[in-house]
Amino acid sequence: MSAQTSGDVAATAPGDERPTLLKADRLVKHFPIHRGILKRTVGQVKAVDGVSFTVGRGETVGLVGESGCGKSTVARMVTRLIEPTSGSITFDGADLVSLPRADLKAYRRKIQMVFQDPFSSLNPRMRIVDSVGEPLVAHGIASGQDKVRRVCELLEMVGLSAKDRNKYPHQFSGGQAQRIGIARALSTDPDLIVCDEAVSSLDVSVQAQVLNLLRQLQRELGLSYLFIAHDLNVVRYISDRVFVMYLGRMVEVGDAESIMAAPQHPYTEALVGAIATPSGEGEERRIRAVAKGEVPSPSNPPKGCYFHTRCPLVMDRCRTEVPPLYNLGDDRSSACFLREKEAVS
Repeated sequence: MSAQTSGDVAATAPGDERPTLLKADRLVKHFPIHRGILKRTVGQVKAVDGVSFTVGRGETVGLVGESGCGKSTVARMVTRLIEPTSGSITFDGADLVSLPRADLKAYRRKIQMVFQDPFSSLNPRMRIVDSVGEPLVAHGIASGQDKVRRVCELLEMVGLSAKDRNKYPHQFSGGQAQRIGIARALSTDPDLIVCDEAVSSLDVSVQAQVLNLLRQLQRELGLSYLFIAHDLNVVRYISDRVFVMYLGRMVEVGDAESIMAAPQHPYTEALVGAIATPSGEGEERRIRAVAKGEVPSPSNPPKGCYFHTRCPLVMDRCRTEVPPLYNLGDDRSSACFLREKEAVS
């Protein structure tokens, strides 16, 4: 068999001995569109349309794509903030989709999330000791003075001072606030942290500091990351493997350096090309300069390959057939018919 079906990806790279911690298989999330007084369902927004990927223990997997491609929806399904329409999520051998609510709480300790805007994720009326310590109390890990001591340890672990515990969120810079968000994610001793655009709102110099902190914590604590971003440079710096998404589907998979050096899908080429164009133009405009036109609506995606309406290399079959995720060897995959002859069994 020369090609994998759309969304199917090998659990680990050839020779990769990392055991699988998280496995998402054919994840789908469709949001109903309601109209009229009776709120009748008149359509579906296909936010995620059959996505599969794995994260190994101690591995950082990058999920990259333009705004609206479904990255954050994947993050919220993995953390069970929203329910998938179909598909499975297996974490440390347990099926999280079918897991009873009473048993799910124990797994929530092991999967934490760092959000894009640290200030919106911190209660402005709560002191940092209470914000960071809230998961400790909720999960019965620590309370009282034990909670305070643990919060002090966590703040120092992320490069802040224990004296900061009695401050409020508005007294911190954006980078400091994101460090607080990371400390809170670490409070339950997780195995996996989902970083949803965790550095995109920060200045470039501060981004580098936070990324270095995440890498340091990974080395010290053995953490796994699902790192979601729209900036390929950021993803390249921190990720072991990269999954490229477009309009709710995976279009390319590979290690970070290979994807940057030799992209195997026209959309990935557009993302890489956007990095080389003047930064003042804005990311979405830079991508459109390489991939012409606008991103189609997920409520009415085109037939066949979703990217064919913007692809400079489009063929007739792209307009009617859905390309599978071809296995190109060396842990590279591409959902493009141009790679069909290069696919390996």
